[in-house]
Amino acid sequence: MSLVVGLTGGIVSGKSTVAQMFKALGAIIIDADKIGHEIIVPKKHAWYKIIATFGENILQDNTEIDRKKLGKLVFSNHKMLKKLNEITHPEIEKIIKIKIAEFRKNNRSKQGIMIIDAPLIFEAGTEYLMDKIILVSLEESEQIKRLKHRNNLTREESLCRIKSQMSNNEKAKKADYVINNNQSIKKTEEQVKKIWQEMLSLA
Repeated sequence: MSLVVGLTGGIVSGKSTVAQMFKALGAIIIDADKIGHEIIVPKKHAWYKIIATFGENILQDNTEIDRKKLGKLVFSNHKMLKKLNEITHPEIEKIIKIKIAEFRKNNRSKQGIMIIDAPLIFEAGTEYLMDKIILVSLEESEQIKRLKHRNNLTREESLCRIKSQMSNNEKAKKADYVINNNQSIKKTEEQVKKIWQEMLSLA
Protein backbone atom coordinates (compact mmCIF):
# COMPACT_ATOMS: atom_id res chain seq x y z
CA MET A 1 0.00 0.00 0.00
CA SER A 2 1.19 3.53 -0.70
CA LEU A 3 1.26 6.31 1.86
CA VAL A 4 1.23 10.02 0.97
CA VAL A 5 2.64 12.20 3.75
CA GLY A 6 2.73 15.97 4.02
CA LEU A 7 5.87 17.52 5.52
CA THR A 8 5.33 21.08 6.66
CA GLY A 9 6.86 23.67 8.96
CA GLY A 10 7.47 27.37 9.36
CA ILE A 11 9.98 29.28 7.27
CA VAL A 12 13.64 28.15 7.89
CA SER A 13 12.43 25.41 10.26
CA GLY A 14 14.80 22.84 8.72
CA LYS A 15 12.08 21.12 6.71
CA SER A 16 14.32 20.49 3.69
CA THR A 17 16.98 18.88 5.89
CA VAL A 18 14.31 16.59 7.38
CA ALA A 19 13.04 15.78 3.87
CA GLN A 20 16.56 14.66 2.90
CA MET A 21 16.66 12.41 5.97
CA PHE A 22 13.42 10.75 4.88
CA LYS A 23 14.79 10.45 1.33
CA ALA A 24 17.85 8.62 2.66
CA LEU A 25 15.47 6.15 4.35
CA GLY A 26 13.67 5.48 1.06
CA ALA A 27 10.92 8.09 0.71
CA ILE A 28 10.04 9.70 -2.62
CA ILE A 29 10.20 13.49 -2.09
CA ILE A 30 8.08 16.06 -3.93
CA ASP A 31 9.31 19.61 -3.29
CA ALA A 32 6.40 22.08 -3.50
CA ASP A 33 8.78 25.08 -3.40
CA LYS A 34 10.58 23.72 -6.48
CA ILE A 35 7.23 23.33 -8.25
CA GLY A 36 6.42 26.90 -7.17
CA HIS A 37 9.58 28.16 -8.90
CA GLU A 38 8.82 26.15 -12.05
CA ILE A 39 5.29 27.52 -12.50
CA ILE A 40 6.42 31.17 -12.54
CA VAL A 41 9.02 30.91 -15.29
CA PRO A 42 8.47 33.26 -18.27
CA LYS A 43 5.45 32.61 -20.50
CA LYS A 44 3.81 30.19 -18.04
CA HIS A 45 0.17 30.79 -17.08
CA ALA A 46 1.05 31.94 -13.51
CA TRP A 47 3.82 34.23 -14.84
CA TYR A 48 1.30 36.19 -16.93
CA LYS A 49 -1.12 36.42 -13.98
CA ILE A 50 1.58 37.65 -11.59
CA ILE A 51 2.66 40.39 -14.01
CA ALA A 52 -0.96 41.42 -14.56
CA THR A 53 -1.43 41.65 -10.78
CA PHE A 54 1.90 43.12 -9.60
CA GLY A 55 3.20 44.97 -12.67
CA GLU A 56 6.28 44.62 -14.86
CA ASN A 57 8.59 46.30 -12.34
CA ILE A 58 8.98 42.91 -10.60
CA LEU A 59 10.71 41.51 -13.71
CA GLN A 60 14.45 41.15 -14.18
CA ASP A 61 16.10 42.08 -17.51
CA ASN A 62 15.76 38.48 -18.73
CA THR A 63 11.94 38.66 -18.05
CA GLU A 64 12.18 36.28 -15.10
CA ILE A 65 10.32 37.31 -11.96
CA ASP A 66 12.62 38.84 -9.35
CA ARG A 67 11.59 36.65 -6.42
CA LYS A 68 13.38 38.87 -3.88
CA LYS A 69 11.52 41.94 -5.11
CA LEU A 70 8.22 40.09 -5.17
CA GLY A 71 8.90 38.71 -1.68
CA LYS A 72 9.51 42.18 -0.23
CA LEU A 73 6.28 43.34 -1.82
CA VAL A 74 4.00 40.54 -0.59
CA PHE A 75 5.46 39.89 2.85
CA SER A 76 4.84 43.49 3.86
CA ASN A 77 1.25 43.44 2.59
CA HIS A 78 -1.19 40.69 3.60
CA LYS A 79 -3.62 41.45 0.75
CA MET A 80 -0.88 41.18 -1.86
CA LEU A 81 0.36 37.89 -0.35
CA LYS A 82 -3.19 36.55 -0.55
CA LYS A 83 -3.38 37.57 -4.24
CA LEU A 84 -0.09 35.82 -4.99
CA ASN A 85 -1.19 32.65 -3.19
CA GLU A 86 -4.48 32.67 -5.11
CA ILE A 87 -2.45 32.59 -8.33
CA THR A 88 0.20 30.05 -7.37
CA HIS A 89 -1.51 27.59 -4.99
CA PRO A 90 -4.01 26.11 -7.51
CA GLU A 91 -1.18 25.62 -10.05
CA ILE A 92 1.05 23.89 -7.48
CA GLU A 93 -1.86 21.75 -6.23
CA LYS A 94 -2.65 20.63 -9.79
CA ILE A 95 0.91 19.31 -10.30
CA ILE A 96 1.04 17.66 -6.84
CA LYS A 97 -2.25 15.85 -7.59
CA ILE A 98 -0.78 14.43 -10.81
CA LYS A 99 2.36 13.25 -8.98
CA ILE A 100 0.27 11.63 -6.21
CA ALA A 101 -1.93 9.84 -8.77
CA GLU A 102 1.17 8.49 -10.57
CA PHE A 103 2.70 7.37 -7.27
CA ARG A 104 -0.47 5.57 -6.12
CA LYS A 105 -0.80 3.85 -9.50
CA ASN A 106 2.83 2.66 -9.43
CA ASN A 107 2.64 1.47 -5.81
CA ARG A 108 -0.67 -0.43 -5.82
CA SER A 109 0.98 -3.76 -5.11
CA LYS A 110 4.01 -2.65 -3.12
CA GLN A 111 4.92 -0.58 -0.10
CA GLY A 112 5.89 3.02 -0.77
CA ILE A 113 5.98 6.39 1.00
CA MET A 114 5.78 9.71 -0.82
CA ILE A 115 6.51 12.88 1.14
CA ILE A 116 5.17 16.22 -0.06
CA ASP A 117 7.59 18.84 1.27
CA ALA A 118 5.38 21.95 1.41
CA PRO A 119 5.45 24.93 3.80
CA LEU A 120 1.79 25.92 3.34
CA ILE A 121 -0.18 22.66 3.52
CA PHE A 122 -2.70 23.98 6.06
CA GLU A 123 -2.76 27.54 4.73
CA ALA A 124 -3.46 26.28 1.19
CA GLY A 125 -6.02 23.73 2.41
CA THR A 126 -4.26 20.80 0.73
CA GLU A 127 -4.14 18.50 3.75
CA TYR A 128 -7.01 16.48 2.24
CA LEU A 129 -4.52 15.10 -0.32
CA MET A 130 -2.39 13.46 2.38
CA ASP A 131 -2.77 10.39 4.59
CA LYS A 132 -0.57 11.80 7.37
CA ILE A 133 1.10 15.14 8.12
CA ILE A 134 4.43 15.80 9.83
CA LEU A 135 5.30 19.19 11.28
CA VAL A 136 8.90 20.32 11.68
CA SER A 137 8.82 22.73 14.61
CA LEU A 138 11.37 25.42 15.47
CA GLU A 139 11.24 28.16 18.10
CA GLU A 140 10.43 31.63 16.77
CA SER A 141 13.63 33.15 18.18
CA GLU A 142 15.70 30.63 16.19
CA GLN A 143 13.62 31.29 13.06
CA ILE A 144 14.37 35.02 13.36
CA LYS A 145 18.08 34.31 13.82
CA ARG A 146 18.19 32.04 10.75
CA LEU A 147 16.17 34.42 8.56
CA LYS A 148 18.36 37.39 9.47
CA HIS A 149 21.43 35.35 8.59
CA ARG A 150 20.11 33.56 5.44
CA ASN A 151 18.09 36.34 3.82
CA ASN A 152 19.85 39.35 5.33
CA LEU A 153 16.54 40.59 6.78
CA THR A 154 15.85 42.87 9.73
CA ARG A 155 14.07 41.49 12.79
CA GLU A 156 10.84 43.19 11.63
CA GLU A 157 11.09 41.73 8.11
CA SER A 158 11.81 38.31 9.58
CA LEU A 159 8.77 38.52 11.84
CA CYS A 160 6.58 39.59 8.89
CA ARG A 161 7.53 36.42 7.03
CA ILE A 162 7.03 34.20 10.08
CA LYS A 163 3.63 35.75 10.88
CA SER A 164 2.48 35.33 7.26
CA GLN A 165 2.18 31.61 8.03
CA MET A 166 0.00 29.74 10.50
CA SER A 167 1.65 29.48 13.93
CA ASN A 168 3.50 26.34 14.98
CA ASN A 169 0.99 25.79 17.79
CA GLU A 170 -1.92 25.80 15.35
CA LYS A 171 -0.10 23.49 12.96
CA ALA A 172 0.85 21.12 15.80
CA LYS A 173 -2.84 20.66 16.65
CA LYS A 174 -3.53 19.54 13.08
CA ALA A 175 -0.41 17.42 12.46
CA ASP A 176 -0.11 13.67 13.08
CA TYR A 177 3.56 13.87 14.01
CA VAL A 178 5.73 16.75 15.30
CA ILE A 179 9.51 16.84 14.92
CA ASN A 180 11.19 19.17 17.40
CA ASN A 181 14.09 20.72 15.48
CA ASN A 182 15.37 22.91 18.33
CA GLN A 183 18.04 20.42 19.33
CA SER A 184 20.95 18.72 17.56
CA ILE A 185 20.85 17.16 14.08
CA LYS A 186 21.30 13.78 15.80
CA LYS A 187 18.15 14.33 17.90
CA THR A 188 16.22 15.33 14.77
CA GLU A 189 17.45 12.22 12.96
CA GLU A 190 16.32 10.01 15.86
CA GLN A 191 12.79 11.48 15.61
CA VAL A 192 12.77 11.01 11.82
CA LYS A 193 13.74 7.33 12.11
CA LYS A 194 11.08 6.69 14.76
CA ILE A 195 8.34 8.29 12.60
CA TRP A 196 9.61 6.42 9.53
CA GLN A 197 9.19 3.06 11.30
CA GLU A 198 5.66 4.04 12.37
CA MET A 199 4.76 5.07 8.82
CA LEU A 200 6.21 1.84 7.36
CA SER A 201 3.78 -0.10 9.52
CA LEU A 202 0.92 1.86 7.88
CA ALA A 203 2.17 1.67 4.28
